[in-house]
Formats: sequence, C-alpha cells, structure tokens
Amino acid sequence: MATIEPGSKTIGWIGTGRMGFAMADNLAKAGCPVRAWNRTRAKAEPLSKHGAEIADELLDLADRDILFTMVATQDHLRDVLFGESGVLSGDAAPKIVVDCTSISAEVSAEIRDRLAQRGSQFIAAPVSGNAKCVKAGKLSVVASGPEEVFNQVLPYLEIIGRLGATYVGEGELSRIVKICHNVFLGVVTQSLSELTILAQQAGVPRHAFLDFINKSVMGSVFSRYKTPGWVNLDWSVTFTPELMRKDMDLGLALGRKFEVPMPTASVSRDVMQASMGHGNTETVDFSIVMDYMAKCSGVTLESENIDVATGLETD
Repeated sequence: MATIEPGSKTIGWIGTGRMGFAMADNLAKAGCPVRAWNRTRAKAEPLSKHGAEIADELLDLADRDILFTMVATQDHLRDVLFGESGVLSGDAAPKIVVDCTSISAEVSAEIRDRLAQRGSQFIAAPVSGNAKCVKAGKLSVVASGPEEVFNQVLPYLEIIGRLGATYVGEGELSRIVKICHNVFLGVVTQSLSELTILAQQAGVPRHAFLDFINKSVMGSVFSRYKTPGWVNLDWSVTFTPELMRKDMDLGLALGRKFEVPMPTASVSRDVMQASMGHGNTETVDFSIVMDYMAKCSGVTLESENIDVATGLETD
C-alpha cells in the first residue's frame, strides 16, 4: 500500500450522499485536508466532526490539488464541473479530478477533454460496493487514465476503499469495467431472486437457502450482505432501481456497439423495468426485484424475522 503525508495535497469532494459521505469521511478521518460540497449542505456538515471544511460554493473547490466527484448521473457531473456555478466557472481549476460516478465511456472522454483544456488531469475511478462496504473496508475501485497521475491519487484511493484500486489502463477503460460489473450485478440479482423464490415454493425457508448459497462456492460479499434484506424484507436503499436500470442500459448499449449479444442481461433489464412499473422506484433498493418475482409466482412474501449476519463484520 502506498503511503502519504495526510496534509501533502489538498482534497476537494463533491457529493455526500450515502456512498460519497462514507468515502469522504474516510479521507477526513485519515487527516487529509478535505473541503466538501453537497447540493444539500446539511448532508455534508457531519464531515466537519473529523476536520473537513464545508464549502458554500462549488467555486470554493477550484483551488484543490485533487478533486473527487461522486454524484448520481453524468448530467449531474457535467453540471457540478462545467455548469454556470460549477467548479470551473471561474479562472482556477483543480490539478487533478478523480470521478467515482458510474457514467458512460463517451461522456467520460468528453469530460476528460474539457478538463484538459483547463489544464486539469483526469482519473476515471468508479467503485463497487455501498456505504456499508466503505465502512467495512470492502469497497473496490477500478481506475483508468494516465498512469503517472493514477500513482499520485492511489494513496487516497487506498484510504477511501482500503482494498486499493485496480488500474486497467489509459482513457476510459475503467468505465467499461464498471458498466460490465453493474450488468453482472443486475443479472446475479435477478437470478438469485428467481431461485430463492423457487426454493421457497418448494418448501425451503429463504434464510436456509441463502445460508447454503453463501457458504458455497457461489457465495460472495454481495450475496452475504444482501441476505438480511431478502430474508426480512428490508428494502432500505443502497442502490435504486432507476440507477440499476441506467447501468443496465449502458451495458446493453456497449453490447450493441461492440456487436456482443447479451440476452441474459436484456431479459434482466426488462424484469427490472417491469418491477419499477409496479411501484418499485426511487424509495426502495433494486433488490426488491425479488418481491416482484414472488408476486409473479403468486406468492406474498412475509418477513422471516431472523437475525442474519451481513458478512460485513465491522458495520
């Protein structure tokens, strides 16, 4: 793991939602000089407990050595960087911008070019996990861009994610990896939902079926930390159905671009859409697709009210 002097570079942070807050908090706790901004200021203010400054305007982040962004969509990213009141709306510009949002490779390339015109280097660094994974030290990061710039930001990525970061090359290759990852996430969620309902219909309690899966070669960090929600019907949001649909659409667009058939991903995307059409939208987690699959099977799910470990022992 790379080492840094915590105060060696000034850090800016945009976006303190569920994920962004936990990531920025790790930097602040490590003693990094963080200045953070969020559209709703109150969501950023708790960072001040660990020494972070809270910016009043995006322009207050223009003088940072490294600026991290973690927002919801590529339109939000364009706006916070290049909008009328964005970071780059004045004369100054951050030395390096590191974006952790899930966006298309095309938009990422556009942003890289626009930043270069202002003298800013760009690292695309999308992440895998949720806020609980961040706190448990199990967040993973994939990065692309100039390798010498990646090496400068790697110590900070290691503070954020603790597992370090996978460097996959120049340009926007990390965007491709993250989109493929999230399509896989959607497909796995759909498949596991179907099979959990099948097992239940045959008489197997959900907690018992998922316990076996988690202990088998098919178990994963994801299946383990989703199990309590599937067992006890807790649909608290970690990633919304809309965001999952967005990433599935990005993946299917890549399939069309590179002439790769993706029948399993296509069906999984359409089932997610159907689930959303039944009211499963921004207030619930995308994993609620299991409840939709139950309804398609004529089943009304009930909580099993069983205490199930998440596998994230420090959360």
